[in-house]
Amino acid sequence: MKLLVTHSLAAAMASLVLVTAGAAQTGGTQLGKVAFVDSRVIMDRAPGRREAEAMFQKETAPLEAQVKSMSDSLNAMIAAYQKAEPSLAQADKDKRQKDIRDKQAEYQDRTQKLQQQAQARETELVQPILDGVRKVLDEVRAEDGYAVIFDLSAGAGTVVAYDKNLDITERVIARLKPVTLGGTAKPDSSKAGTAGRPAPAGVRKPPAQ
Repeated sequence: MKLLVTHSLAAAMASLVLVTAGAAQTGGTQLGKVAFVDSRVIMDRAPGRREAEAMFQKETAPLEAQVKSMSDSLNAMIAAYQKAEPSLAQADKDKRQKDIRDKQAEYQDRTQKLQQQAQARETELVQPILDGVRKVLDEVRAEDGYAVIFDLSAGAGTVVAYDKNLDITERVIARLKPVTLGGTAKPDSSKAGTAGRPAPAGVRKPPAQ
C-alpha cells in the first residue's frame, strides 16, 4: 500500500483546468487569456503532502503486516498439502483441498476489505491538499482573468509547446498554505482489505477434485 497522489490531483483539477488544445478555439475565435501549471510539481511541493504520505504509511503498516501474516499462513498450508499429497487417501485430499480453498477465499475477502479501508484513509488525508490547490487556482484565475489554466503534466492534456512566461506553477506553489490533514482515525487492522491484490506468491490453485 503506497500513497499515490499525483493522479488524484489531476482528477480533482480536471473540471477546473484541463482543456485540450482543440477546445481552446471555437469557430476560429480565441478562447481567451490562458496560463499553465504542472500539477506533478505542485503536488510534490504542496504543504502537507509529505506529512500525509508519512502518516499514511505509518497507519497502514499494521494492515500490510496482517496481509503478510495471512499470506504466509496460506503458503505454509499449501506447501504442507503438496508435501503430504502422495501419501494421502482421496478423502483426506478432498478435505485438505477444501480447507485450502476456504483459506484462499478468506484471504481474498480480508485483503480486499483492508485495501478499501486504506484507500478511504488515503482520500481523507489527501483531500485537504487538493482543496487548497483548487482554491489557489480559482483565485489566480479570477485575479488575472484567465479563461483557462492548462495542466502540463504528462497525459493531462495535448499542449506540446507554450510560452514559458505563461507557466504559473511557482506562483501557485508560493500561495499554498499549510493544511490540516484529513481526520485522525487510524485504520482498524482488526477489520480487513487490499482490493484486487494478487494471491500470495507461490500459491497455486489446488488440484481439481
